[in-house]
Amino acid sequence: MTTTTIGELSSSGEHDLVVSSWRTIGQRQIDLFADATDDHQWIHVDAEAAAKGPFGTTVAHGFLTLSLVPAMYEEIVQLSDAVLGVNYGTEKIRFTSPVPAGSRVRLHARLLGSEPRQLGTLFRVAITVEIEGQDKPALAGEIVFLVAGAPDA
Repeated sequence: MTTTTIGELSSSGEHDLVVSSWRTIGQRQIDLFADATDDHQWIHVDAEAAAKGPFGTTVAHGFLTLSLVPAMYEEIVQLSDAVLGVNYGTEKIRFTSPVPAGSRVRLHARLLGSEPRQLGTLFRVAITVEIEGQDKPALAGEIVFLVAGAPDA
């Protein structure tokens, strides 16, 4: 993990960040995500049907995998002077490979740049979520975070 300040990260230029730890996406988490989003498609929640389907097992929702990115990113970079961080958006997200239930994933991130805004600093980050033991990643694209420090006294 890298601990730095908003200003230091902003001025550091484009570079690779540390890789997150592995995180298991289990069937219970998939089922809970299905309940939360009302997406109960059989490839996610019906083990019997999914066993006969194209992936041979249930798979995580693409958006479930994407929703784990902020938590994995927090393992990579801690901004010591940040008081608020919010998801600002995504760019060019592609779900490139299914994540079978029980798989482990981790985040690779590359800082692409930053931009000052009225409420803080926007950070653009290229992301790849790797699936353990597979050559093709689960997803790839860019995310944008807005981070604010304490107001000047």
